[in-house]
Amino acid sequence: MATGEPIWRTRPSAFDIQPATSVRHRAVHARVHLSEGTTNSHLIVTPAGRIVVNTGLGFEGPVHKAYFDSVDRSPVRYVILTQGHVDHVGGTDCFRDAGTEIVAHARNPWQQADDLRVQPFRSRRAYFAWAAAIDGKRGTPGAAPPPPQSRPEPTILVDDRLALELGGVRVEVIACAGAETTDSLLVWLPAERVLVTSNVFSALFGHFPNLATIRGDRYRDPLPYANTLELVRALEPELLCVGHGGPIAGREVIRAELGRMRDAVLYVHDAVVAAMNAGGDVWTAMRDIRLPPALEQGEGYGKVAWSVRAIWEMYAGWFHHVSTTELYPVPASTVHPDLVRLAGGPEAIAAAARAKVVTAPVEAIHLAEVALAASPSHPGALGASLDAHRALLAGATNFWETRWLEHRIRGLERALENAS
Repeated sequence: MATGEPIWRTRPSAFDIQPATSVRHRAVHARVHLSEGTTNSHLIVTPAGRIVVNTGLGFEGPVHKAYFDSVDRSPVRYVILTQGHVDHVGGTDCFRDAGTEIVAHARNPWQQADDLRVQPFRSRRAYFAWAAAIDGKRGTPGAAPPPPQSRPEPTILVDDRLALELGGVRVEVIACAGAETTDSLLVWLPAERVLVTSNVFSALFGHFPNLATIRGDRYRDPLPYANTLELVRALEPELLCVGHGGPIAGREVIRAELGRMRDAVLYVHDAVVAAMNAGGDVWTAMRDIRLPPALEQGEGYGKVAWSVRAIWEMYAGWFHHVSTTELYPVPASTVHPDLVRLAGGPEAIAAAARAKVVTAPVEAIHLAEVALAASPSHPGALGASLDAHRALLAGATNFWETRWLEHRIRGLERALENAS
């Protein structure tokens, strides 16, 4: 088990994630160069050509390529995609030379197809979090349009391990299950003891993994993820090149941090299973399950409470055996107007919401939404909801929670202004 100050406290946060630029790059090893972006891209230089690991979004490809070309202009022999998410594969076409092989996990085509199938849905639901970065790359009038998003078809699929030898440099590609996808790959340079993991640990190293992202994605199984953490520990890397921020250096530091992450995930998993078997409910489990101090993790991208619910529903599905109404397409909001009429109008419910803004802001939002179901422009209910969201934002440190609250606050401010 790890001891001492957790490394996540000194690492960049999710609020520092920005699209690739011409200045966020550097050598991190004699053979490995880093170009930061929405997800980091890495260049491995060998005497017989180059290996590119991940390529960013489509508009980031030329930025990564410009830096890598300034380091070495030999042919790109391999592009390795450590997972099928769009911020890993999108710039691939920029790096294709004659004979370039595209290496990916055997499930990568499935992952890319899964993303494409619901792309409009996921794009809409992610926009609130990344709007500033996305809008900043739309281009200026008269400027050349950015390259389109690549949808590469891998030429080499890896379902276990693949050894590549290029100019006397050995590179091992290792299939695993990560905290974001089931098509994750590790890129291991055994002689150099450098491991490129990208987002196999989720977006932020040292933070609790995002087992269910609020932008919408499939649940992520914590048990294969814990196995991957142990696999990485067994390699004993001395430099860990991750998906965001600079690398983590030092064999013992890496081993200790990965052990803490593994133990934290298994602790939460086991606590959820115990609560399920004891006849508990998901809401109580979300509220009560907390990591002990020795297993402290950051919660800047995923949150323990969210992962508690993800683990619960991964095992149990969406029916929580609390109310018969869960079985039918009739949400509770359909009777909110009835409650407002029974209360004599929205004013009383809005006043009750106002009274809970400071002490119980989530309950205040519940009440405000009852009133707004009957009177969507009610100033008192809008104001109570707005102030409750602001109260939650004041205590938020998680990236997704913060961006969602900011998004809702902007909408409530517009609604209140229009109602005035």
